[in-house]
Amino acid sequence: MKYDLIIDSRPSEVVIALLRNGLLIELHKEKHDNNFSVGDIYLGKVRKTVPGLNASFVNVGYEKDGFLHYLDLGPQFNSFKNFTRKAIDKKLNTSSLKNFKKEKNLEKEGKINDALKGGDLILTQISKEPISTKGPRLTTEISLAGRYMVLLPFSDRVSISQKIADPEEKARLKKLIRSIKPHGFGVIIRTVATGKKVAELDRDLKNLYKKWQIISKKLKDAEPNTKVLGELNRSAAILRDLLSAKFNSIHVNSPEVQEELKEYLARISPDQEKIVKLHKKDTPIFQEFNVTKQIKGAFGKNVTMKKGTYLVIEHTEALHVIDVNSGKKVDSKKDQEANALAVNLEAAEEVARQLRLRDMGGIIVVDFIDMKQEKNRKLLTEKMKEAMSTDKAKHHVLPPTRFGLVQITRQRVRPEMNIDTQENCPMCSGNGKIDSSLLLIDQIETKLHNLTETRKGNIHISTHPFVASYINKKEGWFSSSISKQWANKFGRKISITGDERLHLLQYTVVK
Repeated sequence: MKYDLIIDSRPSEVVIALLRNGLLIELHKEKHDNNFSVGDIYLGKVRKTVPGLNASFVNVGYEKDGFLHYLDLGPQFNSFKNFTRKAIDKKLNTSSLKNFKKEKNLEKEGKINDALKGGDLILTQISKEPISTKGPRLTTEISLAGRYMVLLPFSDRVSISQKIADPEEKARLKKLIRSIKPHGFGVIIRTVATGKKVAELDRDLKNLYKKWQIISKKLKDAEPNTKVLGELNRSAAILRDLLSAKFNSIHVNSPEVQEELKEYLARISPDQEKIVKLHKKDTPIFQEFNVTKQIKGAFGKNVTMKKGTYLVIEHTEALHVIDVNSGKKVDSKKDQEANALAVNLEAAEEVARQLRLRDMGGIIVVDFIDMKQEKNRKLLTEKMKEAMSTDKAKHHVLPPTRFGLVQITRQRVRPEMNIDTQENCPMCSGNGKIDSSLLLIDQIETKLHNLTETRKGNIHISTHPFVASYINKKEGWFSSSISKQWANKFGRKISITGDERLHLLQYTVVK
């Protein structure tokens, strides 16, 4: 698998597309003034505690107070609180924790009023961005994420990713990290640390410790409700979490962003600095790499797959519902059960892609086509789990119910990605809405594919005159028209004619 990162820098935001083998799997938007990203660290001021929720509301500068539950305080909360108070009072001369006296760990079954009171200043980290009418979700269990590890102040534990299966490699990494980690800090070793040498791991650890030094220094003069340390921008964060030898290229249309990424890659992976390329063509960068077309096809209510199979995606306040439809994908050589299994397995991959692409979180219910045999339902569950195995968000997939419903829970840390794929209707002066015209040619081609499998002889399709003219037009001396390309592809004579009675996006098959 090859990964490509396409970054479109716009006046008010940066839009980032992650492609896997040319297929869009993630899309992120980051406003230039986004001050409440996951991982940002703030000096918050407790507004009030709510014993009934065993939680507190903390002002971090957002229009809505952040929510901090007792369980999100973390075992080392008392040590963090004491460190923060001493740093603000300028009673600390160093950021080292070697001689800092740790406080007693917080009790798991404690009460919020025993730990916090209104007016307290505490070091908090954004664990979930503001969504809808809610403020950010907060934690005081501060963690500093790097390329190969995560640094945990006031903890002495060294834990390792469960995805590292080799016992010898686990033992090597644990022994190595224990020998180089600073005193008073715990470390979580990430999967990408596998096989890395001590120099690379030590460099990453020192970069994380520098972040802690920045926090300590800024706390001395920090005002309440202000940011103490910002997380990486989204493009750099994606590189930190996903960068590997599988990364093929990074294309960006801004020289400033290009320099930022090159500087970041020079620190974490100097060998891959050359994969960052500046897009200089007049063609918009998303159009050049077929991202715009994929966005139009993937974010509508209906998402079409191969041979007419499609998904219908509905969103409610409580959950997301996805309906799987076979369309006209029916193999006459297979029975109903086999056809249902084939459609469901194909749909499982697209469902997993849609969840990641739209960053859908919470409860998702997928209505697959009913299957009677238990072995087929088991195959579907395994396929669904396999398709979601590359998803970084925490998730859980339940087996299909008797009615063919698969329930999925997926962690939500950012607002869901919603893009309006409809366009103003050119036939009624923009008073109505139509589906994206960019997808019309693909829809006609899918129709032709189905027709050539079920019908013999020539095929004649009528469309709006504008569309017919576009399909029949030759672009250059050596190039052929779209209709000619279709004729060669499907081995049939295919004629496209204009009909003024048809709407811009309508087409009919003429017998």
